[in-house]
Amino acid sequence: MATNAPTDIKLHKKSATLELVYTDGAHNTFSAEFLRVHSPSAEVRGHGKGQEILQTGKRHVRIVNLESVGNYAIKLSFSDGHDTGIYSWTYLQELAEDQEALWNDYLTKLDTAKASREALPQGTQVINIMPSAKD
Repeated sequence: MATNAPTDIKLHKKSATLELVYTDGAHNTFSAEFLRVHSPSAEVRGHGKGQEILQTGKRHVRIVNLESVGNYAIKLSFSDGHDTGIYSWTYLQELAEDQEALWNDYLTKLDTAKASREALPQGTQVINIMPSAKD
């Protein structure tokens, strides 16, 4: 078993948080939204530096299932259908160490993109209209 593996994993459905507890008594708590927008999947991270896809509308996302992946990771399934991220113990430690900076960076990116943490109402369709070039 990996040395940085938690001894206990608690999914708090009411508060939509995931808590990892370690042998030394330390623990890390993550919101479902934070884990969703920082998913290690290619769908979120892209296939290389600079190909990240900004996740929007995830404020109310929930973790609906978690399962172990060998002795090195967990796979999370979210209420928005996303379930392709494998969160290694090492990656979760990195998220914990940089959680505040990562969150602030995410909020800045949302602001820059004029995007929101709130989901669009069901049935909403967005069409981006680009101004036409004048002759």
